[in-house]
Amino acid sequence: MKSLFERLRTRRLASIFVLLGTLSAGIVGGSFLAHGVRGQEKQSDSNDATPLKVVNSNEPPNEFVKIAKQVGPAVVNINTQTLPKQVNGRGGRRMPHNRVQPNPQNPDGDDDQDDQQPGDGGQGNFQDFFNKFFGGQVPDQGDGDDSGQVRESLGSGFIVDSKGYIITNDHVIDKADKIYVKLSTDPDTQDLGRPARVIGIDKATDLAVIKIDTNSPLPTVKLGNSDQTQVGDWVEAIGSPFALAQTVTAGIISAKNRTIEPGASGQFQHFIQTDAAINPGNSGGPLLNMNGDVIGVNTAIYTQSAGYQGIGFAMPANTVVEVYNDLISPSHKVVRGSIGISFRQGLSGAVNRVYGFKNGVLVQQVQPGGPADKGGVKPGDIITTLDGRQVKDGDDLVNEIASRRPGSTIRLGFIRDGKPADATVTIGDRDKVFADIGNLQNVPVPDENGNAGESKLGIVVRDASPDTVAKLHHPGVIIQSVRTGSFADLSGLEPGLIIIRINKQATGNRDQFNAVVSKLKTGDDVVFEVMDPRHPEAGINYPAGTLQ
Repeated sequence: MKSLFERLRTRRLASIFVLLGTLSAGIVGGSFLAHGVRGQEKQSDSNDATPLKVVNSNEPPNEFVKIAKQVGPAVVNINTQTLPKQVNGRGGRRMPHNRVQPNPQNPDGDDDQDDQQPGDGGQGNFQDFFNKFFGGQVPDQGDGDDSGQVRESLGSGFIVDSKGYIITNDHVIDKADKIYVKLSTDPDTQDLGRPARVIGIDKATDLAVIKIDTNSPLPTVKLGNSDQTQVGDWVEAIGSPFALAQTVTAGIISAKNRTIEPGASGQFQHFIQTDAAINPGNSGGPLLNMNGDVIGVNTAIYTQSAGYQGIGFAMPANTVVEVYNDLISPSHKVVRGSIGISFRQGLSGAVNRVYGFKNGVLVQQVQPGGPADKGGVKPGDIITTLDGRQVKDGDDLVNEIASRRPGSTIRLGFIRDGKPADATVTIGDRDKVFADIGNLQNVPVPDENGNAGESKLGIVVRDASPDTVAKLHHPGVIIQSVRTGSFADLSGLEPGLIIIRINKQATGNRDQFNAVVSKLKTGDDVVFEVMDPRHPEAGINYPAGTLQ
């Protein structure tokens, strides 16, 4: 049985070389026709031709050559197999007994989110989170394959411990029943490679640690300080795109701190962007600086063609080191702190002006019974300091709290109703804090006649029902209709949403709503505090704008 490499290489390269051969034949044929030499029988005299000689270069190897030789032996090819699902006698599914299981599983409360780009129909340019180089050229079909065939996929990784510990991407080994690792020094005749087992995974950063057994020390790489890298620095990538092992490409750092997956699921993914050529199969391989140090793990690409288009993303080495150290610990999981709040990034400038803050985080939702709730934090509070240090934005807040160990305390400074306050909050385990979030039942929105506010805002509202108020724990008015092109429409309001406050003033019923709206005038900043009764777990949102 040919190895996965041999089969893929033979099939793909054969098609490439056939195409090139066809093109060459066409060119040669054209040459015969153009010059009229087809069928020439008399051989031309070439006694005056000088034989060619190979000239040795005196130029020393450049840095890319040195790095490739230095690091290449520590870069590995990862092959995975996903076995067909087996059907039991009752018509249900059961997984094969030898399924590879991370030890233990690391649940991620944000993993089920289905973020899409506007207008892309769920795919578009980002195609399954930027074509995460699963490497297998086979669409993900869940925990197995109903076709009855073994699914095979490819990826890359690199050895960081001579005992056989390897860093790669979680999506490279996700759902795999068997994992094999092939070293650069392993003979091509070897089948798939050396069996590997999972040490730990972290879905929040898409990183994984696997291990192979070895009788002798293996070559390793060094992890560099990704914080010291600069836009414009030269970088080199090594991996196995399309099963072409030990492929070396080069480019520069195009940008830093890129968040490419929106929402909470991208909170811990701040990438290095590079134009070094990386393609399906490179995933999990190293991005190196000119010292030969790994400064990132190649993870994703932006593409419209499922191939390289000059925009790739690598998880920074400083993040990789922190995750790796947690995954090789006895718990084999990454423990992150949380205080049980949610907030929304990118609020309108009108929100900052109305609520009177420049830097800080506006709390959208507080998890009932969570650390922040127990500490007295409420929706609408603006967190401005952590242990006396100014908070820049939501990322700053998340990174600081996530780095704290559960059980430790943190002092939050915040603004409530324009007045400063503070609270001491005991940090919890992020996984546990969000484990109890349940799905609330949808709340129907009956029709009712409109009311005032249509002329200024372009909306018709009605009082919320007692059941809706009980579900949301907030009185308010329900938006019945929104006029296209109106201020409310441009601010992002939609029918079915409940307005609970405008500019921090309660709109618990139509009379209150009308009183607030009647005082608004052209040029005023208007901030709505709204909730969706169909999705109360989303908490309070803050659409806003300046009244024209």
